[in-house]
Parts: sequence; structure tokens; C-alpha cells
Amino acid sequence: MVLSDQDILRYLEKGKIKITPAPDLTKHLGSCSVDFRLGNTFRVFEHSKYPYIDFQSGIDINGLMHKVEVPDGEAFTVQPDEFVLAATLETLELADDVMARLEGRSSIGRIGIIVHSTAGLFDPGWVGTATLELGNLGRMPVRLYPGMRICAFTFEMLSSPAKVPYRQKPGNKYAGQIEPEASRFVEDLTS
Repeated sequence: MVLSDQDILRYLEKGKIKITPAPDLTKHLGSCSVDFRLGNTFRVFEHSKYPYIDFQSGIDINGLMHKVEVPDGEAFTVQPDEFVLAATLETLELADDVMARLEGRSSIGRIGIIVHSTAGLFDPGWVGTATLELGNLGRMPVRLYPGMRICAFTFEMLSSPAKVPYRQKPGNKYAGQIEPEASRFVEDLTS
């Protein structure tokens, strides 16, 4: 069951959902979601240097990307057909009986920006910033500013607490991340 605004407030008060820094709930709380803002760090593929991505080669995907830090007040331009990683400004921490879903915002989607390709599920026990899989489906470049509301999270209560929450799961790859993280799929091939 998706939590309503009043349930989200109750879960925030109880500490079952923690958002740091605390959002301005007068602006960021929707009927069943909380808006998160865009952080300052981006990872961009160096597609002109590398002909392809091959997981079997054992290459560190971070090595195929360069990191861009955008100061507050300045913009990052996402070109048409470009794919970049970014992160939310806020850190999210979930109790062992709460899961979250990352959702795009309609206002951003209507200009062609998608905020996640497939990774929209945040398991119970998650802690960290959310890596955004930004893509520009439009024909015009779009300037994105750190601090702007970029996505929303909805929350659901589980039928019971997870036996092994994400942060305790052996081999979890992304718990505790503080900036956009490239794929660690190669770890799946070796385990």
C-alpha cells in the first residue's frame, strides 16, 4: 500500500523514513510523495574514448566516465540523446519494513528528461543518495540546476520487516553511496 501524505509525515516523525537534509515539506510533500532535489555531481560517459562497454573485460565502469562538479547557481546541460548519472542532494534512509520508488516529475518529463531508466526500486534498509539515470529524449538541450526538484519518492509499507535489509545484504553494491555511482554489474559476473 502506497503511503499518503499523512502517513509519510507519521513515518518521518517515527524515523522509519529519514531524509537528510530535511526537505521543506510545505513545498516538497505531495499527496503521496516527497520531491528530492538534484545534487552537484554528474558522471558522463567518455564515448569518444571507448568503442563499447564490455562487462566481461573486467573494466571498472567508473573508468569509462568522468566526474563533473557543478557549483550552485550554475547549470549542467544534458544534450539530446545523452545519458548521464547524477545523484539526489538528499540522502534517504529506510526502515526494514518500508520500501521506496523513485518517480519522475511530470514537469521534468514534459521537456524530455527522464530521471531513471530501470532502477526505481529502493529496498527496505536502503541508505544513501539515489543515483539518477538522466536521459534527454527531446531534440533540444536542457539545462539542469543543482538544487532543483528533479524527482519524487513514493513509499510503501511491507507486510513484515525484511529478514535481510539492503544495508545488511551480503554483496550489496550501492548502500551508503554519497554521489552518483556507475554500474557495478561486473561484480555479479564474479560472484
